[in-house]
Amino acid sequence: MASQDWFDKDFYKTLGVSKDISDADLKKTYRKLARKYHPDSNAGDAAAEAKFKEISEAYSVLSDAEQRREYDEIRAMGSGARFTAPGGGGAGGFDDVFSRFGQGGRQADFDDIFSMFSQGGGAGGGSFGSGRFGQPTGGFRGFGGPQKGADVTARTTIDFATAAQGETITLQAEDGKPFKIKVPAGVADGQKIRLRGRGRPSPDGGEPGDIVVLVTVRPHPVFTRDGLNLRVTVPVTFTEATLGATIEVPTLGGDPVKLRVAPGTPSGRVLRVKGRGIASTKKGTGDLLAELQVAVPAHLDDAAREALERFHELEPKENPRAEMMSKARG
Repeated sequence: MASQDWFDKDFYKTLGVSKDISDADLKKTYRKLARKYHPDSNAGDAAAEAKFKEISEAYSVLSDAEQRREYDEIRAMGSGARFTAPGGGGAGGFDDVFSRFGQGGRQADFDDIFSMFSQGGGAGGGSFGSGRFGQPTGGFRGFGGPQKGADVTARTTIDFATAAQGETITLQAEDGKPFKIKVPAGVADGQKIRLRGRGRPSPDGGEPGDIVVLVTVRPHPVFTRDGLNLRVTVPVTFTEATLGATIEVPTLGGDPVKLRVAPGTPSGRVLRVKGRGIASTKKGTGDLLAELQVAVPAHLDDAAREALERFHELEPKENPRAEMMSKARG
């Protein structure tokens, strides 16, 4: 995206967040919206698809520290600061930009102005070296050096297991030509993979742009991610939780593991299996977290019901909700 377009798009409003949102909260918000509007969940819904593209575009800028800083700086100048080439007839050209830096009786620091617009390069950079402002290439009136080529964006949706284990996949570029990309082990939903120097060529002899691939990870029917840890909910019977048992728990892409359920285990207890989570190429390996949930039988035959009624007569007469009710009353 060209910086010109950033005047007209409020990415914070698109995501429904404040300008001081943290990176972690930004990521959580994006994931929630991406799940809601993802085309896989809204087949044939053009409005949802358009919304998904908007939030993906907004997140791709705000999640990149350099682009977010540049976006905030450009937006701070106001929607009236348009960049038009000399003789273009448009209002609000360079004079509007310079006047904002010269407010308060202080002459504008042109080095600051030029450095702002020479950062980022590519389609999102708005560099003076692009020749877009009626000047020859090589920067504003010859200063600033050659411009970096534009970045090319692409998107891919991969399976949960592929994201966890990593794989080399083939995508199609804008010109229709296929290219390969190595998905690193442990890539997360919403993460971007950058292929340096694979984007569009520079118009004036500079380095080429990059290919930036935004990754969407399909949910898994059993596992969820918690950082590098994998979470799985494991049902156990009432007797297994009460008397204790050894149970089998699935792992991602491997053989099941056996876990010991201690007698008297409550519903919600988490058992940890070291080293069976996500193996990231950069951040190490997480664990498998198995949360036990006591499964209540939906159907009982007469013999089982009679046995349970006898147990009810013999079980301790403690009210498991007594402490909760006492706290609720203050």
